[in-house]
Amino acid sequence: MCFICKRIEMIKNGTNPFFVKELETGYVVIGDNQHFTGYTLFLCKEHKTELFHLDRDFKMKYLEEMTIVAQAVSNAFKSDKINYELLGNGETHLHWHLFPRQKGDIENYGNAGKGPVWWYPMEKMYDPANVPSEEEREDIKEKLLFELNKLL
Repeated sequence: MCFICKRIEMIKNGTNPFFVKELETGYVVIGDNQHFTGYTLFLCKEHKTELFHLDRDFKMKYLEEMTIVAQAVSNAFKSDKINYELLGNGETHLHWHLFPRQKGDIENYGNAGKGPVWWYPMEKMYDPANVPSEEEREDIKEKLLFELNKLL
């Protein structure tokens, strides 16, 4: 079973503390690490490796729901920009990374803060200090859920 499928199983059995909301085509979770506060993932319910592997109607709904999740992230965390990422090189199960960005959030790390999140040093982005406390995690989830519910 892949890592994303394991996380989905945790959602189904009520043991994923990062779970926010189930949508028709996927699950909304916040990232384990919150250097970019509000960093969210949208996990596809189907274990597929490419968007073009999805049935057309499901794919269109999945993409629509992903944009709703992105809007909720933007609203909840007052972002200046959302970075969208769907790579699948490490975990081949379709899942979107949604990074709420603020002006200057990676200042001094390439192109005056205007680059992708990956220009920020990985050791800083994944520093254990960026793992939210239970209270912080619940606050992030609550803000995101509030915005999701307004949009849905």
